[in-house]
Amino acid sequence: NLLVSSLFAMLLREILSSDGIISEGPYISMSDSFEKDRSIKQLTNENILCMSMNKISDLHPQRSLYKHQCEAVEKATSGKNLVVTTGTGSGKTECFLIPIINQLMKEKENGTLDSGVRALLVYPMNALVNDQIRRLREMFANYPDKDITFAKFTGETKETYKDAKKQYEDIEDSEDSPLWENELISREQMRNTPPNILITNYAMLEYMLLRPGDN
Repeated sequence: NLLVSSLFAMLLREILSSDGIISEGPYISMSDSFEKDRSIKQLTNENILCMSMNKISDLHPQRSLYKHQCEAVEKATSGKNLVVTTGTGSGKTECFLIPIINQLMKEKENGTLDSGVRALLVYPMNALVNDQIRRLREMFANYPDKDITFAKFTGETKETYKDAKKQYEDIEDSEDSPLWENELISREQMRNTPPNILITNYAMLEYMLLRPGDN
């Protein structure tokens, strides 16, 4: 039995040491970078975007956008509908977020910006909603004005500001992610002064449209 066990062990070591049995070698995948175009600053100089867009440092106004981002911005700001399909990591969020913020900035410049939903961002899962709300927090963290507001409304959203603030502090690191005046965090806040950008999911959107207190 000992001899048989030793034989099997030797055969096993021999098989496992063969290439491709446990794992393959490293793969290298190469793809061309996305084509670059103008920056936000250049688009403001061309009057495609309003000058206030240069105040949002997190958008890096001096950095060149991808060509498909510029095309999306130009079409959206000219009042056209659009569908964006492009690869992972190519900045799809900016394709719709830049035109939305630009429209809000234009309203602010014209003195017509008040509370009320101007943009509705709908995601299939709460995880994606939470990713987007963090993106907006980062974007407006260093923005000097607090007129533009945003919020997420999901099943996780608390009714009162007190409960929502406690939930926020329990989940987020309050030192790294302090509550910003631009963000509404409770349902009562959103009913009293609806945010300009509302982020939600399909199920909650249906509830909001049906409930008299929310519609």
